[in-house]
Amino acid sequence: MSTPRFALSVLARASTCMRHAADSYMRSGTVSTPIASLKIGSALHKTRSFASSSIARAAPPAPTHIPKSTASVSFAPTPDELKAQELDLDIIPEEDVKLELTNRAAEQLKSIATREHCPNAGLRIAVESGGCHGYQYTMELASERNAEDYHFTHPAIIPSNIYIDAVSLGLLNGSTIDFATELIGSSFRIAANPQAKGGCGCGISWEMKD
Repeated sequence: MSTPRFALSVLARASTCMRHAADSYMRSGTVSTPIASLKIGSALHKTRSFASSSIARAAPPAPTHIPKSTASVSFAPTPDELKAQELDLDIIPEEDVKLELTNRAAEQLKSIATREHCPNAGLRIAVESGGCHGYQYTMELASERNAEDYHFTHPAIIPSNIYIDAVSLGLLNGSTIDFATELIGSSFRIAANPQAKGGCGCGISWEMKD
């Protein structure tokens, strides 16, 4: 299987962010957190939360003319599942959980699941500490839901699986997941995250609102 074009786009942006972090180090005399290397596998594999294989770009808000829908919550972690994972946090009430998924992102997810002959194949999204502004998005392909994951799907385009762990959802709730094509490649991206107030010029790292 060839390397996905969106992963090549992510590599290029990650390199830019590393150069930005190095410049910040020279100006301030402090050491910036290095960005994890991208590892591309030849097949889908089960992953754990925060086991990142790529750095995702934080995109500008998706234009309103791009068709999108509020994703349906197919599964949500139970208190017992979170306790088994040694996670001590409050579950967001299902009526307060919101994730927007553009039609073109859902179509790409459907294409991935079809290509892999795996109806549960999807995109795992997480938030990690690091980068120039404190937080960074990570994305990787996953073959199934983990116990601590919320499972989202587009209401009309199926399969279109998004997996977000309970900790990361608190920092992503209300965001829009998009898929965009540029000259250097295509990539999934986070757009219009209401939890973020700004970020690095490279679009990878972001800062949380006070």
